[in-house]
Amino acid sequence: MNILVVNGSPGGKESVTLQTVRLIQKHFKDQSFEVLNVAQQIKAIEKNFTPARKAVEKADILLWAYPVYTFLVPSQLHRFMELLAEEGVDMQGKASMQISTSMHFYDVTAHRFVKDFCGDCGMKYIGGLSAGMEDLLKIEGRKQAVAFFRHALWAYDNGLFEDITPTRSDVPRNMAQPKQEKLATSIDHKIVIVADAKGNERLQAMIQRFRFLLGSGVEVVELNDYPFVGGCLGCFHCASEGKCIYKDGFDNFLREYIQGGEAIVYAFQIKNHSMGSLFKMFDDRQFCNGHRTVTMGKPMAYLIDGDLQGEENLKTLIEARAQVGDNPLAGMIDDTGEVDQKIDLLAKNLVYCLENPMEMPQNFYGVGGMKIFRDLIYVMQGMMREDHRFYKKHGFYDFPQKNRMKVLAVYALGTLTRNEKFMKKNGLRMRQGMVMPYEAILKKDEDL
Repeated sequence: MNILVVNGSPGGKESVTLQTVRLIQKHFKDQSFEVLNVAQQIKAIEKNFTPARKAVEKADILLWAYPVYTFLVPSQLHRFMELLAEEGVDMQGKASMQISTSMHFYDVTAHRFVKDFCGDCGMKYIGGLSAGMEDLLKIEGRKQAVAFFRHALWAYDNGLFEDITPTRSDVPRNMAQPKQEKLATSIDHKIVIVADAKGNERLQAMIQRFRFLLGSGVEVVELNDYPFVGGCLGCFHCASEGKCIYKDGFDNFLREYIQGGEAIVYAFQIKNHSMGSLFKMFDDRQFCNGHRTVTMGKPMAYLIDGDLQGEENLKTLIEARAQVGDNPLAGMIDDTGEVDQKIDLLAKNLVYCLENPMEMPQNFYGVGGMKIFRDLIYVMQGMMREDHRFYKKHGFYDFPQKNRMKVLAVYALGTLTRNEKFMKKNGLRMRQGMVMPYEAILKKDEDL
């Protein structure tokens, strides 16, 4: 079979993910592999799409190989996927699979994004391998990669493909109408709207109504007007000092004009199950901040052109992004249904969040994501010095093994629970003991 490896890493041949593909090639020499370095060569592909089209049309199987960047695939691969759709490349009936490498930080949303895209193209989806960055250095990791591909070929031969929920395409969207009155609440806050809205009348109408409601403190940053040199290269040039290798000034622009706002609103059109490649470039380039949640506590909101209710993966991504960053999520609305009412309520809620700051506990999305980062930065502190300083300052190094007294106390309790006589006499009292500290708190008359 002809297997086209769509290499979505900006590193090209030096991609860690591609090394897993090389291992697979070594063990499956009877298959024909061709590598297309789409991320590294995206500028050339945009100018001349013909070679890429021929490679895709020739392939029996597309193997998407990429590192996970900020919840999804790198913006360069994202752009290539857009080009496939824009150029009308017929991929109906072709098989697809994917391999990613990451620290397992939201690899699930990246895989679902690729899977949904394949479904839109009419492709048959086999499955995916989500490998850790260092898995290939271990014998178990190498065995897993070979076993994955062996099973993928078996599934292909036996017609075993995963079901993909089709995209909802019949949901009508509505144009927001101009607003005549501002909110009664006085607005004295700087709110930044980051938008990919050029040429999109529906989205611009949503932004205009929302902006009018909130007054003169709202600034709009149109991403189409920013002179991006390119997407994140994953080169880690910014790891030590926080300075990007590109000379387009984005790192300073980000910190001064966007992160300097008291609240940030994102406005985009849903394209291929995400925010589009330009917005993804903006997201990826924020890696100049490393893994530092520098906008903690600042409310976020989303204005979206498209059927958000039909995009579960995108909704998960948005919530997870807010949770990891410890940002109150004022809301995410689209232009279906009563769009004017939704915009008005979102504006009111954003004002409330600004004027009544709330520090809410993180859910699994936030806690799980930050624990992955915590462990990564602790190990990589010698290189990621800015991240390390930030994590120490904010108490993110909350390793449970360092709480020795609590560990010893639980050991002692565990010993008692294995004693039948003790449990028979005191078993029912244990739950009472668990509640006692809370009862003491509730007896206090605190001003909250």
